[in-house]
Amino acid sequence: MSKECFTFLLEKVKPDLTKKITRFQKPISPIERLAVCIRFLATGDSFKTISYSFRLGHSTVTEIVHSTCRSIVERFKKDVIPEPTEEMWRKIAEDFEKLRGFPNCIGALDGKHFVIEAPANSGSIYFNYKHTFSIVLLALVDACYKFIAVDVGAYGRNSDGGIFAQCNLGKRLENGTLHVPIGKNLPGSSTFAPYVIVGDEAFPLKTYLMRPYPGHQATGDANKTNFNHRLSLARRLVENAFGILTQRFRIFQRRMKLAPENVDYIILSTCVLHVDRIMQSTFS
Repeated sequence: MSKECFTFLLEKVKPDLTKKITRFQKPISPIERLAVCIRFLATGDSFKTISYSFRLGHSTVTEIVHSTCRSIVERFKKDVIPEPTEEMWRKIAEDFEKLRGFPNCIGALDGKHFVIEAPANSGSIYFNYKHTFSIVLLALVDACYKFIAVDVGAYGRNSDGGIFAQCNLGKRLENGTLHVPIGKNLPGSSTFAPYVIVGDEAFPLKTYLMRPYPGHQATGDANKTNFNHRLSLARRLVENAFGILTQRFRIFQRRMKLAPENVDYIILSTCVLHVDRIMQSTFS
């Protein structure tokens, strides 16, 4: 991470990381707290390894990582992942049409499972179809791999479609309160079409959500096959965004032995850092 990027991030979270000096001990400085957290997210090193590197206690490193991730989310989330306006939706649709060849598209939707250690007394609620325990990140991504909206914390056993129906994003799209424009004519045509998001077969077909034709319907039909291909090119952007996220933050390349509520904030903090332009230029 560049010095400029680290300094920018430190200035934002410094008030939350500054601890009161007492007569008994001198607190760990905000700069060291932030360094510990970034080291953990970027490398995926265990708390024990980091505690040896920084000469800190294991429990101290644990507290630092969790509190710093919460601070990053609270300080940055509203600025880097704001609620989209009509103008923002139109700009996203223009980018999808220009860069990805899919008109009237305002986002690519998918879920990502992050593997965790099985929580105590959790039964099978975190057990997913891949036979691992996980927490799900459901994300809507624009044409430039930036997160438009995220929902973190769903149980691993839930389907992407079920998570979408229960999260705020799905509910607000369903009741029309997310400021999405009504739509426009398709390019070179007088056919009016609404703005839509694109997803895979795990999601239901809606007026605001397009999914591919089932395989048995598309077989032998050139138009449906071509539509599925175009939709797949737009939809895979969200999968690419997940790939970039896991590549930048190696913490996700191993099983996380943390409480689910702490994993939620770790995932959210990496989403925030991924979206922010300064962070992007640093990690790219």
